[in-house]
Amino acid sequence: MSKASDTINKSRKIVLKIGSNVLTGDDGKIDESIVEDIVDQVSELIKGGKQVALVSSGAEASGLGVTGLWSRHGDMNFRQAMCAVGQVELMMAYKRCFEKIDTVVGQILLTWRDFADEQHKLHVRNTLFTLIDEGVVPVINENDSINVDELTLGDNDRLAALTASLWNADLLIMMSDIDGLYDRPPGSSGEPTLIHEVEDLEEMKRNIDISGKSELGTGGMQTKIEAAEEVRKYGMPMLLVNGKQKGVLTSIKNGTETGTFFHS
Repeated sequence: MSKASDTINKSRKIVLKIGSNVLTGDDGKIDESIVEDIVDQVSELIKGGKQVALVSSGAEASGLGVTGLWSRHGDMNFRQAMCAVGQVELMMAYKRCFEKIDTVVGQILLTWRDFADEQHKLHVRNTLFTLIDEGVVPVINENDSINVDELTLGDNDRLAALTASLWNADLLIMMSDIDGLYDRPPGSSGEPTLIHEVEDLEEMKRNIDISGKSELGTGGMQTKIEAAEEVRKYGMPMLLVNGKQKGVLTSIKNGTETGTFFHS
């Protein structure tokens, strides 16, 4: 059994971060079959006695997909407005899919300031714990309509790490649209090699190329590595997997698939 599968099986509290490119198609619209597959995997984890909190990107892409107004994608004010539109689409997709497994979802919209202010942080923590204790699955996103940090800094990767540490989670799982961390960006010259485990983050950063990001996802490998560094401060491991691969968490849990496991 791999370290990744062993950790999933032993973890009780899991934060699952889902990237924009996992949830949306080429047209930017939410792919509900992907959402349904992720929800089914979350349901399996919960039935196994685990607690799960979601940190989900996808609002901006979904807003653009619904309106079709791609020509203004570079305008920050317009991007914020599209997040307001897309957040509704995103939460409705989660609501529909979780209803199929008789589970209620609750939305939490945050900014980095909520983690910087101790009183705000306490309120966030209390809300998070209460929702989960009552059997509600929290769906957390950055409040992009009033805050531009996620739009410019990291596709919720930082938010996921902060949430995991605030909740004292056992594991942070990042769902991206690639199979894990490669020694160079897929599509670059040479054959990229998938790295299955990372024990020394500093040595890893010296030896691989982590440049590049997608058009809709504002993060990239750099922000995911920064998230791994953040949760490592609290003795927490992180797992990077391909969320577009059907049943990926179940497969990793059963030891038949792998991603990249960042040791704590």
